[in-house]
Amino acid sequence: MLSSVPRALRTAGTALAAWTPLRWGAAAGGAALTALLVGLPTAVIPNPLFSRMTPTPWWNHPALAATAVLAGIVIATYVRTPAALRASCSASIGGVLSFLAVGCPVCNKFVLIALGTSGALGVWAPLQPFLALASVALLAVAAVKRLDGEIACRTPVQDAAPAA
Repeated sequence: MLSSVPRALRTAGTALAAWTPLRWGAAAGGAALTALLVGLPTAVIPNPLFSRMTPTPWWNHPALAATAVLAGIVIATYVRTPAALRASCSASIGGVLSFLAVGCPVCNKFVLIALGTSGALGVWAPLQPFLALASVALLAVAAVKRLDGEIACRTPVQDAAPAA
């Protein structure tokens, strides 16, 4: 299993090197959208609509950046290519974990209901960095699988001429 990781990373790099400007634009747009969708409601990106009851930990910013970049890459792999169910599942779970990881522990209503305020700060908050790591790992796995599939499962491009 681990011996296939370097091969998958090389293949993913080959796929990235072959990307068109359209793909890179989709990746940049997907990264920006992900950063906004995760960063604004969690107030990692300061804004007038949402606020935090606890200070933003230092690791929230790199976690948000890594999440945005990897999600942008995964999103861009869907531009003119077939979807891969396993990769999209990893990416979805990774995105949700990222949202939970960088959010204010006291602002999360589900955590407050389940654990109370002291549990949110004493139990949930210490777990959040690990959720961030799991999120980034799942998004990285999804990105590598999607990119690996672009090279390993390449199909010939057919003309888009309408059938008679």
